[in-house]
Amino acid sequence: MRGFGIWGALALSGLWAASALPAGAYQIYVTNEKSNNVSVIDSEKLAVVKTVKVGRRPRGVLVSPDGKNLYICASDENGVEVIDTSTMKLLRTLDSGKDPEQFTMNPSGNPLYISNEDNSEVTVLDIEKNQIVARVPVGVEPEGMALSPDGNVLVNTSETTSMAHFIDAHTFKLIDSVLVDKRPRVAVFSKDGSRLWVSSEVGGAVAVIDPKTHKIIKKIKFEIPGLTREEIQPVGIRLTSDGKTAFVALGPANRVAVVDAETFEVRKYLLVGQRVWHLALTPDEKLLFTTNGNSNDVSVIDVASLKVVKSIPVGQSPLGVASSPH
Repeated sequence: MRGFGIWGALALSGLWAASALPAGAYQIYVTNEKSNNVSVIDSEKLAVVKTVKVGRRPRGVLVSPDGKNLYICASDENGVEVIDTSTMKLLRTLDSGKDPEQFTMNPSGNPLYISNEDNSEVTVLDIEKNQIVARVPVGVEPEGMALSPDGNVLVNTSETTSMAHFIDAHTFKLIDSVLVDKRPRVAVFSKDGSRLWVSSEVGGAVAVIDPKTHKIIKKIKFEIPGLTREEIQPVGIRLTSDGKTAFVALGPANRVAVVDAETFEVRKYLLVGQRVWHLALTPDEKLLFTTNGNSNDVSVIDVASLKVVKSIPVGQSPLGVASSPH
């Protein structure tokens, strides 16, 4: 049963009432790193409705603000693939720089900001022209990417350097670098831009940073009975739009932490699949989807009840996940 607890068992056996799940379907896109494909999940059916072949080692994934295009970091292809979401056909491949890992997009839909692990830099790409407009040197093994809600500040995390780099999103100049715990993976701004959350996988903590002062205001640690600190490795983070709740994927701990985003206290741990990587909320924030790399599935969490309601088998080593915007 892969450890979903009673609610996962009820869902899989069909005993979880359909009326308990939100109405209105969204498309959820999951990159499967080892099977080189994308699983498309219908959020109403809670099932894979299509599987699409993509480039080698797909990792980062996002959807354009208008929902028309899906973007995939095909790391071993050294490119970003653009897929039409209505047909799931490849439109073109963008010049991403070497080994694209993760990326973020300007709210206007252009440009893309891409972390290039092998080159220790961030690539800024004009999507319409397929032209690199800037290369920003950062620390070793850049990974996470985040853009402030006002569009002025870009943040990159470098895994080996253990830093969060603040970059001017207009001049593409490095503003500052903040030392965090070992192997930072993901950076996420709160919706109002007042907080930046950075997960440190090996350090076992999440740093909450004031984006104005670049000071760490809180380090959140996680303790789970029966697990060593080495097994608790924070990676994916998702914040609710009201600023009240943070969800943190804890890697080989096979759990998602539910954190009060105002007091920074851990409220609950939710048991999901094996080696949970990344998270995506549906636009209505009623469901949370987690990619579980070792059990080759996606766990579905009902946000209102904070219960795992289903496991959905996908491809091999699911990593990235994104939801359609509307």
